[in-house]
Amino acid sequence: MTLSPYVRIVARGAGRARPLEFSEARAALEVILDGAAEAEAVGALLMVLRLRGETAEEIAGFTAALRSFVHVKMPQADLDWPCYAAGRTRGAPLFLLAARLVAQCGYSVSLHGWNSHQQTSASVRDFLEPLGIGGIGSGAITYAPLEELCPEAYHLVRLRDVFGLRSCINTVLRMWNPSRASASVQGVFHPSYRGLQATAAHSLNQQHLTIIKGGGGEFERHPGKTTQVFGLRDGHHIQMPCPALVDDTRKLHEPDQAVDMMDLWHDRARDDFATATVIGTAGLALWTLGAAADVAAADALAARLWDTRLTSESILT
Repeated sequence: MTLSPYVRIVARGAGRARPLEFSEARAALEVILDGAAEAEAVGALLMVLRLRGETAEEIAGFTAALRSFVHVKMPQADLDWPCYAAGRTRGAPLFLLAARLVAQCGYSVSLHGWNSHQQTSASVRDFLEPLGIGGIGSGAITYAPLEELCPEAYHLVRLRDVFGLRSCINTVLRMWNPSRASASVQGVFHPSYRGLQATAAHSLNQQHLTIIKGGGGEFERHPGKTTQVFGLRDGHHIQMPCPALVDDTRKLHEPDQAVDMMDLWHDRARDDFATATVIGTAGLALWTLGAAADVAAADALAARLWDTRLTSESILT
């Protein structure tokens, strides 16, 4: 099987081209992941979709294909937490502290991503060991690197260096859920992808999903602004606003207001805005898991977890 039939479908020209159906998108990515596609065809398909914009059915089909290409068996987790953009954030990846709070509430959290290539002082992988976040199967909160989970997908996302542009693979990786978790959180940089990813997840029978426009494209809630939440609850679409937590509308990760994440966690420094970021992000994640009936109650739970974080380490072992 070659990729050319699928390139023809999307690239025939005005009036003749059409989007890929779910089954076609799934088959196309399977050809690519199997190594049966020529590099030129892969580039053509991905860039045509980039120019035109992907449909929810295409994203769902690609995601279904990727889910069958996991090289490392992962334990099933409670919460899937993709993190593929933190290398471009303007400061420390505070969402990692939020993920720790969720784990300390007794949930298993599966982080997966690829961002250590970004030459910043705030790469996700720099904080894994200090925060006690281990590899696959090592505890309640883990981080799995993309290059180990699926080298083929790693190669595809690295094509950004060749194209100079992101492709739909960046979206598919957020949808992947390699730990087969019943709930997932996702961050996007471009707001239009919130509805696209929710619709694609619905096609894949996802039940519980929360998507926000987050800091640096990650699942990281701005505490000083109303956050528009998209996603699924019990398989039904949701769209709702979540109110601000603090009266402070500064940008997340202002360069001149750098946060020492480890000092913040260990109570050696205080930053109310950063703390609210952590609590608000954890609150949305806990609400996604059904730990509280509404976001306000989940935020309150996250605040209590933050206050007791230094006496709850045993939950992570």
